[in-house]
Amino acid sequence: MAELKDFAEQLVNLTVKEVNELADILKEEYGIEPAAAAVAVAGGGGAAAEEAEEQSEFDVILKAAGGSKLAVVKLVKELTGLGLKDAKALVDGAPAPVKEGVAKDEAEALKAQLEEAGAEVELK
Repeated sequence: MAELKDFAEQLVNLTVKEVNELADILKEEYGIEPAAAAVAVAGGGGAAAEEAEEQSEFDVILKAAGGSKLAVVKLVKELTGLGLKDAKALVDGAPAPVKEGVAKDEAEALKAQLEEAGAEVELK
């Protein structure tokens, strides 16, 4: 039983590259098509790999305008370059993306500005 636990721990800690190599060995040497097993193992090790790779692009999502809607509309207009009508429609349509695919620093700066104006903001 202890050996199986050790084996399971080894499988869970495999990198994506190692999982792919294992899949190739199982297919070539044993004729086993390990698609489901590889996905399960990659899911366990892949989560750790995704955490290691920091997200580089973020979406700034306006969740709610908050108490000072006018200030938020003006700020959204300024930040996005939209016209007043479009900025108001974006704020009224919350939750809505203000900017998509921006760098982490820019996303955090936008979030800080919007929150300072009273809006509820989320980064994805």
